[in-house]
Amino acid sequence: MRTNPTTRNRRAAGAFTLIEIMLVLAIIALLVGAGIYKLSGVMRTGEKTRVKTDLQALETALLNYKIAAGSFPTTEQGLASLITKPGGVRSWEGPYLKSEMRDPWGHEYGYRFPPTRQSDKSSPDIFSKGPDQQEGTDDDIGNWEDAS
Repeated sequence: MRTNPTTRNRRAAGAFTLIEIMLVLAIIALLVGAGIYKLSGVMRTGEKTRVKTDLQALETALLNYKIAAGSFPTTEQGLASLITKPGGVRSWEGPYLKSEMRDPWGHEYGYRFPPTRQSDKSSPDIFSKGPDQQEGTDDDIGNWEDAS
């Protein structure tokens, strides 16, 4: 028995095989995976850039505080002294920030004066503990990085 060639071509051209569909899905999955991998590196770079920008804003606010109050806040007074007037400070002209700043991982920035990491002992340490939230590890980002 002989089949009509027109019918056979219509059936073959009208559908994809399971292998073709699986191949297309595998290619799409590879492309999505590669995109996510590349994007994670961009996110890390963006987080570090944001921290450095925040540190510059905090340094500016702290300098304004120092000009008005005569010295930087102590470690105990911390960065909260940029928003609310600490006790015992006469010339406070703040607030120097609208609200508390947090790092990209949702935690408060660290502050220390007198500093322990700055080569210039007249400037405070301002830092983020980084993604691991452990102070003193390699992922810490602070204003001392620019000095070294």
